[in-house]
Amino acid sequence: MSTTAQRPTRETSRWEAQRSFDELGRPLRDLTFCVVDLETTGGSAAAGSMITEIGAVKVRGGEVLGEFQTLVNPHTEIPAFIAVLTGISNSMVHDAPAIESALPAFLEFAAGCVLVAHNAPFDVGFLQHFAREQDRPWPRFEVLDTAKLARRVITRDDAPNCKLSSLAKVFGSATTPNHRALSDARATVDVLHGLMERLGGLGVHTLEELQTFSARVSTAQRRKRHLAEGLPHAPGVYLFRDDRSRVLYVGTSRDLRTRVRTYFTASETRTRMGEMVGLATSVTGIECATPLEAEVRELRLIAEHKPKYNRRSRFPEKVHFVKLTREAWPRLSLVRTVLDDDADYLGPFSSKKTAEKCLAALHDTFPVRQCSGRMPRVPRGSACVLAEMGRCLSPCDGSTDETTYGAVVRQLRDTLLRSPEEVVEAINLRMSALAERERFEEAGVHRDRLSTFVRAAARTQRLSALTRCQEIVAARREDDGRWSVHVVRHGRLAAAGVIPRGADAHQYVRELTASAETVGSAPGPVPAATAEESERILRWLESPGLRLVDVEGEWTCPLGGAARHLAVYDAAHQSRLSLVPFDEQRMPSPVHRPAR
Repeated sequence: MSTTAQRPTRETSRWEAQRSFDELGRPLRDLTFCVVDLETTGGSAAAGSMITEIGAVKVRGGEVLGEFQTLVNPHTEIPAFIAVLTGISNSMVHDAPAIESALPAFLEFAAGCVLVAHNAPFDVGFLQHFAREQDRPWPRFEVLDTAKLARRVITRDDAPNCKLSSLAKVFGSATTPNHRALSDARATVDVLHGLMERLGGLGVHTLEELQTFSARVSTAQRRKRHLAEGLPHAPGVYLFRDDRSRVLYVGTSRDLRTRVRTYFTASETRTRMGEMVGLATSVTGIECATPLEAEVRELRLIAEHKPKYNRRSRFPEKVHFVKLTREAWPRLSLVRTVLDDDADYLGPFSSKKTAEKCLAALHDTFPVRQCSGRMPRVPRGSACVLAEMGRCLSPCDGSTDETTYGAVVRQLRDTLLRSPEEVVEAINLRMSALAERERFEEAGVHRDRLSTFVRAAARTQRLSALTRCQEIVAARREDDGRWSVHVVRHGRLAAAGVIPRGADAHQYVRELTASAETVGSAPGPVPAATAEESERILRWLESPGLRLVDVEGEWTCPLGGAARHLAVYDAAHQSRLSLVPFDEQRMPSPVHRPAR
């Protein structure tokens, strides 16, 4: 553990006279900030992830007062996947202090400061977790999140996103973020100062002003507040339309009227939304029985109208799948549609680039042929370069027989449908070997492939399980005490309702089920809805307090399926997003955690 001595600070002068209400607040120049960053073995302390490094910088009035850095022995193996990402290996932390001594040293360093972090819930959440484990009182830190603040200040013209690496470039940080705690903390200091300098020009000079800052509402926004007046205080979907009744934007809310009114106040800070409100001449509200019905209707309306100001969910039809063909010599291929041909499919993927990463992970593990087109049962071709490299069994020239090739295909099919262990173990070994030889860039390529495959396999297995069920009827008690009921058929929401107070619950459910939409099954593992709609339904079905009323079919996922690997790969994937361009950030994971 190492710390640098704190430099002396100038004494804060007393106020000579009472200030007016406009002047009340703590000037930013007089406050001491402790900017902190952590490296961990995973994305959730509650799930057993540990801290491997703490880095912090103490600043006041633009001057660095001191720095704190220590590796932390997690007393558990650091996954190869994480070691490749951070560059922190098991040997590096072997002699490092445990969190039991590192945490109190950090808290002493940060005492009396305003705590700052980029995506603060992640770092502060870890620190609070281990403070509770040690029965250590948590200081009453005020916390600033530079990511949250940047989203209120930075526009698309400034940067493609508000990740730390992007903001470091915007503000010309002297330190490049590299997933090491002290370096990332130093970069966050520069980002914090850059944000303060920009906001200073807008009259933000105190901590209170900084915490509550939002863009000023425009005159055009104020003039259109009346558009929200006819909407109900109920859950549903709202559609902004222009003077030609074209849909500009679709959104959802638990309270339509309250939510739409925020678009005409300072609560709405997004530049694009301000532009959209300027074009809007009417707002249509569609009342829904439940929030889940509203979410599903939103997705369907976005897909139907493809509004200009909705960034996501506009083109659910533009997807790709990895297909394992059914033929004499099966192969893997990328396809745009799923056919009823008894083949096995993995997906959907929102981009061809992501699908290709998954395909590469499978080809890295299973030496099936990569040539296109069908091959006769008795081929008479010549070997390709991949065969000479030992990456293909080469059935084209008779180098293998059907039995041997078929055994590999069975392993591949089992990996797609049930257990990803073959791919996980093979690529982890390859990454470890490359990391030992310090070939981190090459190891990172395999890391990305593995992450993509695990996430895709877990997604496919979860969606397929829901799709196989002809009907699921479920209910959950909401906050107001009433029961919401949903009917799901082949992964599609077929009906939604809320049981009226005093009504016969069984009779209500029977009537709702009888009036539900008729839904036929889709080919292969694809749900009878978009993948995004089915994932929304799955999150509701997996929510606390839910009761299954009826299940027609078999709703199961393999015990050794890909979902059990998601915790580590999803955490590392989210951490990696802080260093990649915005246009690579596609397909969200079924498990959502804040990016670092």
